[in-house]
Amino acid sequence: MSLLQTLLAFIVAISLLVLVHELGHYLVARWCGVKVLRFSLGMGKVLFSRKIGPDQTEWSISALPMGGYVKLLDARSEDMDALPPEERAREFTQQKVWRRMAIVAAGPLSNFILAAIFMAGLNMYGVPEPAAKLRAMPEQSVAYQAGLRGGDVIKSINGDPVQAWEDLRWKLLKAAVDDKTVRVDVEPRTDGLPQVSYDLSLASLTTDDLEKDFMGKLGLSPARPPARIGKVLPDGAAMKAGLREGDRLMSINGHPLADGVAFVEAVRNSPGRDLIVTVLRDDRIFDVTVIPDTVPENGQPIGKIKAEIPVMPEMVTIRDNPLMALYKGVKQTWNLSVITVQMIGKMITGEVSLKNVTGPITIADYAGQTARAGLVRYVQFIAFISISIGVMNLLPIPVLDGGLLLYYAVEILTGRTVSGRFGEIAQRVGIALLMTLFVLAVFNDVVRLLT
Repeated sequence: MSLLQTLLAFIVAISLLVLVHELGHYLVARWCGVKVLRFSLGMGKVLFSRKIGPDQTEWSISALPMGGYVKLLDARSEDMDALPPEERAREFTQQKVWRRMAIVAAGPLSNFILAAIFMAGLNMYGVPEPAAKLRAMPEQSVAYQAGLRGGDVIKSINGDPVQAWEDLRWKLLKAAVDDKTVRVDVEPRTDGLPQVSYDLSLASLTTDDLEKDFMGKLGLSPARPPARIGKVLPDGAAMKAGLREGDRLMSINGHPLADGVAFVEAVRNSPGRDLIVTVLRDDRIFDVTVIPDTVPENGQPIGKIKAEIPVMPEMVTIRDNPLMALYKGVKQTWNLSVITVQMIGKMITGEVSLKNVTGPITIADYAGQTARAGLVRYVQFIAFISISIGVMNLLPIPVLDGGLLLYYAVEILTGRTVSGRFGEIAQRVGIALLMTLFVLAVFNDVVRLLT
C-alpha cells in the first residue's frame, strides 16, 4: 500500500506540473495566433486522443507520464505546401522573435506562477510550524559563542522579521549562500529590557553543510518541552521503575535535563545500564532507578523504557490576508528560485558535490512521504518541485526552453537566426548532456536507496 501510494502521489504531482507547464506554452501560442496541432500529456505512444476546437487541436494522453509536449505548426517538421496562406501565417517560425520567446518562456513561467499560487494558498490557510524559539545549545557551538541561549525567541534576521522556524531556516540559508554574517534580533529575556541583537557568523559553514543540517552545526534547533512522562506501557522499564504519567523528569545521574529530547537521547544511549532519574511528582522530589531495555535497531543496541515522552516543539500558525499571502508566496518563490540557481552554479564550479543531483526515485519517495504527512506538506512539495522544473527548463541547454531562448537572444543581437546545422549539433549535445544528468541522478537515487 505504501509503494502504491508513493507511485500515485508521484504520478499526480508530475502530471499536474507537466500539465501546467504545457498549458503555459499552449495558451500563449494561441494568444500569439500560432496554430497548435497537438497537446500531449505524457510522452511516447498516444493512448487516447480527441480533436477539439476550430483548429481541431489533438488533445492526447501518451504512455509515459514523465513529460508532455505542445506541437505547433512548424515548417521545420510539417509540409506547408498544401496549406492556404492564412494557415501559413500562423506557422511558428514566421512569428516575430518576441512572440516566439513569449511562447517558449510561458512554460517555465507557468511553473513559477503555480508555485506562488500554492504558497499563497498555504499562507492564507496557515501552516503549523515550530516557533522560532531556541533549544539550549552546547557551549562550544557557534550560536552560544555569539551570545544566543536556550529559550531565546528569534524575532528577525538582518531586520527581516522571522515568523516561525522554517522562515528562520530559509533566511539563514540564503545568508549562508551569500557568505554573510547575520544580525540576529531576539525577544527580550527579561521584562523591561530592550530587544537584544547578536552577530552570528556563518563562516564555519561549508557548501556541503548547506545540503545537510547546517542549523544543527551552528547549534540551532527548536526548543522542546520539559522532560515529562506521557503514557506508560505495561511490562516496560518505566513501569518497573515506578514512573507514572505526568511525572516531571529533572535530571539523570545528577545531570540536569534540558528537555524531553535530552531524556530520550540518554535512555537510547544507555541500554541495560542503571540510570538514577530525579522525579518531580505532586510537589515531591525523589530518585528512581531505571534500567532501559536493550533493543536492536539497525544492528546496534539501544535503550527503551516503553513510555511516551512528549518532544513536539511549541507550534505557531501564521495566517495572512490574501494580499499579504500572495506577496509572500511570490517572494518565497523568488527566493527559492535564486537559491536553486546558486546551488546549480556551485555544482558547476565544484563547490557542491554532484551527489546532490536527484532523480525520479528520490522525487517519488518525497512525494509519498509528503502525501502521507498530509495535504499541506504535499502541496508544499509540489510547489518546490514546480520551482525546480521552472529553473531547470530555463537553463541554457539546447532542447530545453532556456536553450531556445538563448537562440532567440542571439537572433536579436545578430539579426540572424541560428543555422539549421548548428542547431542540429547543439541539440545532439543537449540531449547527450541531459541523458548524462539523468543517469547521474538515477545512480545517486539508487545509492541513497541502498544506503
